[in-house]
Amino acid sequence: MKVGFIGLGNVGHKLSGSLLRNGIDLVVHDLDPAQVEKFVAKGATAGGSPAQMMQACDAVITCLPSPAASAAVVEEMLPDVGPGKIWMEMSTTDESEIRRLGAEVIARGGTAVECPVSGGCHRADTGNISIFAGCDRESFEKMLPFLTIMGRRVLHTGPLGSASVLKVMTNYLATANLLTLCEAMVTMKAAGLDMATTYEAIKISSGTSFVHETESQLILSGSRDVNFTMDLVQKDIGLFQKIADEHNVPLEISPLMIEIMRDGQKRYGERAQSDRIIERLEEATGLSVLADGFPAELIDDEPEEAGYEVRPPA
Repeated sequence: MKVGFIGLGNVGHKLSGSLLRNGIDLVVHDLDPAQVEKFVAKGATAGGSPAQMMQACDAVITCLPSPAASAAVVEEMLPDVGPGKIWMEMSTTDESEIRRLGAEVIARGGTAVECPVSGGCHRADTGNISIFAGCDRESFEKMLPFLTIMGRRVLHTGPLGSASVLKVMTNYLATANLLTLCEAMVTMKAAGLDMATTYEAIKISSGTSFVHETESQLILSGSRDVNFTMDLVQKDIGLFQKIADEHNVPLEISPLMIEIMRDGQKRYGERAQSDRIIERLEEATGLSVLADGFPAELIDDEPEEAGYEVRPPA
């Protein structure tokens, strides 16, 4: 099967790299020609336009920064969708858009699978990231061999749209955790605690989390570069708020999170790294939350392993 990959950004170039590294016949496209050239040098084929990608490939994967970007690319490919053609959406997108675009693909005889990822860019680089897959069971089983190349744990979430809902929920939780960690670490600094000791106290306690064990290290090192920007955070938590609004859930924490991130964007730039949100509290207190011995970038030190399907308890 020839696979096309559109979107070689922070996550996309790592996911597509796993496909190429594992011998998949890969065709790539990105608005940045330099990114395409890097992949061509490693053995991929330059794909031309999205329409040409769909013509040439059995399956085309999109991994793009916004629902609008995904819609524009898919609508360009639609005239070339037919029986046997597969569209796989790996962006974090809007449930209603994935259902709308997926229905267009299916109406033309194609297959639509949404498969957003979770676990950080460093795990995408090694194929150890987690993947949610929303589609019918037959399509899931057909695409599972490709999903287990790009990710370690793959969860079939149900029909098209379900994976997008769960993905924005997980990003909402990650953002909430980031904001509480910022408050916790600045408060401990104000109380005179050593920051490296504070990190370890959180790590070995009930207060630990994936976000702490990754992003807190980048905050303490001072790099504050998690390869995820505030505009992407706003997109994701905004999508979560939209789901709550549609179902009449009166959220209290979510609107505050949106306002905090909006203020961060005003201070540091629309596309500032999300971990810089701690600087709001550093500026308010005059404190600097740093410690020696923490890395400037995250590297997944787990060996690459074959992926597998995760099944919920029966």
